[in-house]
Amino acid sequence: MTNNTPGAGEPMLPGGAFTPLRVIEKQIYRGPNVYGHEHMIRVQLDLGALNDTAPAAIPGFVDRLIELMPSLEDGGAASDGAVQNDPGLGAVAERVARVLQTLAGRPIGVAERRPARAQPGEYNMLYPYHEERVGLVAGAIALRLVDSLLPADMQGIKDVEVLLPRSISSIDPDTPFDFMAELDVLRRLTKRFTLGPTTQSLVSEAERRGIPFLRLDDDSLVQLGYGKYQQQVRASITSKTSFIATGTASDKDLTKRLLDRAGLPVPQGAVVRTVDEAVRVARRLGTPVVTKPLDGNHGRGVSLNLSTPEQVRHGFEEARQHSREVVVEQFFTGNDHRVLVINGDVAAVAERIPAHVVGDGQRSIAELVEAVNLDPRRGTGHENVMTRITIDPHVLELLARSGLTPESVPAAHERVFLRDTANISTGGTAVDRTDVIHPDNRTIARRAAQVIGLDVAGIDLISPDISQSVHETGGAIVEVNAAPGFRMHLQPSEGQPRNVASPVLSMLFPKGTPCRMPIISITGTNGKSTTARMVAHIMRHAGKVTGLTTSNGIYVDGEQILTGDTTGPKSAKVILSDRNVEVAVLETARGGILREGLGFDRCDVGAVLNIQPDHLGVKGIDTVEDLAWVKSLIVEVVTDSGTSVLNADDPLTWAMRHQARGRLALFSMQGGPTAPEHLRAHIADGGLALVREGTVVGDELVLYEDGQRTPLMRARDIPATLGGFAKVNIQNALAAAAMAVAQHIELPVIRAALSSFSTSFEQSPGRLNLYDGHPFRVLLDYAHNPSGLEYLGDLVAHLRPARGRVIGVLGVAGDRRDADMRQMGELAARAFDELIIREDDLRRGRPAGEGARHVAEGALASGFPAERLHTILPEPEAVSAALSMARQGDLVVILVTEVEATWQQIRDYQLSPAQAGGLTQGTLH
Repeated sequence: MTNNTPGAGEPMLPGGAFTPLRVIEKQIYRGPNVYGHEHMIRVQLDLGALNDTAPAAIPGFVDRLIELMPSLEDGGAASDGAVQNDPGLGAVAERVARVLQTLAGRPIGVAERRPARAQPGEYNMLYPYHEERVGLVAGAIALRLVDSLLPADMQGIKDVEVLLPRSISSIDPDTPFDFMAELDVLRRLTKRFTLGPTTQSLVSEAERRGIPFLRLDDDSLVQLGYGKYQQQVRASITSKTSFIATGTASDKDLTKRLLDRAGLPVPQGAVVRTVDEAVRVARRLGTPVVTKPLDGNHGRGVSLNLSTPEQVRHGFEEARQHSREVVVEQFFTGNDHRVLVINGDVAAVAERIPAHVVGDGQRSIAELVEAVNLDPRRGTGHENVMTRITIDPHVLELLARSGLTPESVPAAHERVFLRDTANISTGGTAVDRTDVIHPDNRTIARRAAQVIGLDVAGIDLISPDISQSVHETGGAIVEVNAAPGFRMHLQPSEGQPRNVASPVLSMLFPKGTPCRMPIISITGTNGKSTTARMVAHIMRHAGKVTGLTTSNGIYVDGEQILTGDTTGPKSAKVILSDRNVEVAVLETARGGILREGLGFDRCDVGAVLNIQPDHLGVKGIDTVEDLAWVKSLIVEVVTDSGTSVLNADDPLTWAMRHQARGRLALFSMQGGPTAPEHLRAHIADGGLALVREGTVVGDELVLYEDGQRTPLMRARDIPATLGGFAKVNIQNALAAAAMAVAQHIELPVIRAALSSFSTSFEQSPGRLNLYDGHPFRVLLDYAHNPSGLEYLGDLVAHLRPARGRVIGVLGVAGDRRDADMRQMGELAARAFDELIIREDDLRRGRPAGEGARHVAEGALASGFPAERLHTILPEPEAVSAALSMARQGDLVVILVTEVEATWQQIRDYQLSPAQAGGLTQGTLH
């Protein structure tokens, strides 16, 4: 199909100059995200003049679209109503992207969505996917299709190549659109990247059981479950599959000897290296014989029913293409059966019939093959129930043995076999025989799997009649296969399908065995890192191997394994994939949620600490309400049996109770008689709450649960509260304790853990770290927004030296609004006597010095003396200047982003001679 143009006399919509559709950006969400709770792709479109144009208003558009994709007319399986009713072209494109994936062989349903936000004239095209490269290409094809159906002067979509992965070169956006050709590209991609039928059956069964999974590569390696409870599968090889057993099964001669020694029926034979040896062994055994590779699989290189020396020689050469050594053994007459043994029990039995055609007296073998391949159940490789039959040299040789060629015309009802072996992958068919296998044959198959040591084994049993004992009818085990395919059992050509994935999952996760570790996800504007560290500290005191992600790095059982900002989904998956971890404590930041979504499907505890103005004006998040919309995702994915922990003092956080799942737990700094009404009502109803009660001197953390009041501990007994004056850490401790109680951690453990949690750099890097190794005191912190600086200002007022000064080093990231930067200056003016303004290296597009200028403006507007305000942009130089100007008794407060380097700089600082000598007047260098 090429570009479509409107017919004569068709009106052009809309009138006047026209700007074509344009792709602004794409976003791939690999977990729950701000638009929905499943994997989704977002394509931000500039619809331009077509923004308010309904598809039905464009002449011929809907008719031509339905002609190409008939399932759109009535909604179809992957739709949600008729395309005629879609409000705009963006909605049409996202619907088409879903249906295209279904047409390509990977059914996609309609996703449940959160409200999508977009600027005027733009549209967020949102649709789910299973494999992201397939989903991206489906989106590109959908947009090209929509564009091709517009009137000629409206066509020419821009920047659609943004959706095409670099590794995909089969679609050229600059060439005319051809629907069938591009659909074929999508089908090839689907075949290449989606899981095979065996692995997919295991993943689908895991999903039905609520077992999470992570795909680990582009093939079939999949992790089922999280942390220490995980198992892995690759097709039907599992974490429990013995390497030795797999190697044994691949050695057909060794397998046969072990089975023979166990008294199981096997054919006699020998391993040979030369064609002459093969002929001699065949003569000794007596024909007919079988030749096959010693370590082959999937029926490759196997030749059956060889009676003459020439046939044996040909069979030997076929086998030698797949192995240096060849097995020659007795040929048993009978039907080929695959008996699937899982965890010591027979799960399914299939009679396999080699690829064949049945004559009608008119058509040739080649024509009959072509007709058989028209069966929609047949596809290439393993994508369908059956595989298409291919006439290759092996087929030609087999036909030649019977004096036939592809042009031969078989008589009516004559069955012509085209393969020696009955493998489904070479065009064979399967008939389910699970219900009729004789108990003796069942026992033989079970024992064979046990002898070899395989947890999942495919036993190839030749028997004239599987319902009769082979001890009476004759027959033998001809192969034991590791990694047997499930397709013939899941979707047999005839008979009842068998859910053979179920016993595998039952083996990997026996009843009562967990598949998930508790996931505690913590978000909010301020306090995430400290609270996450407190929770992890409590969990470790409870004896749990804890995985922790923070803005400073990833920790496993207290040991840092990665440094950097690790608050996104990739870091979460590091913890979820670690085989040692029993509990995951995940600091979950706004940036990762907006960028990729969450790294987990659901959590046991979701906590939102607060919502404050920060990072506004970035990625469409312009207001605190927008920010709350992003962060509320955490409590939406809490399990039904889990707990949502909310700050009762924060109106935007408290409002999230309406979408919060699981049990609701509150924490508050306003306990006692002055507690807000909604908190008192929650406690009166028996709800879980952790509150601060009392005065500054006598602050106490109190637990309310099931109508009972239980004092937990005094705030000042938590070292991180710096004697009870660091109110922010009282609040963080309340939240941490609430999460620990939600995880049924005993109160003595919580007390002991919080009593040993301090603001030392080792326990909480970059958060209220005090250094007293100089004649002056240094406080290192990460306060980076007005709310955080306000809390810090309160603490500084308590720490302010009686006779010294407070020297502050402050910088603001370039992605903050101008007003936020000026507010930081105003707050700094209240807290500090000397102010050094620095600037982050990442200025987010701002020119050097602009952010510092806004901070300075805010400070000066508040009356801060200009002679005590200094601008030193590089962070290390600003820190060095503050340390150099400090004198005995001063407090130096350093707010930085490079926490590790700055702490080392503080520790390594060498006093100047003047400082060492007790100089009474500092000098700025």
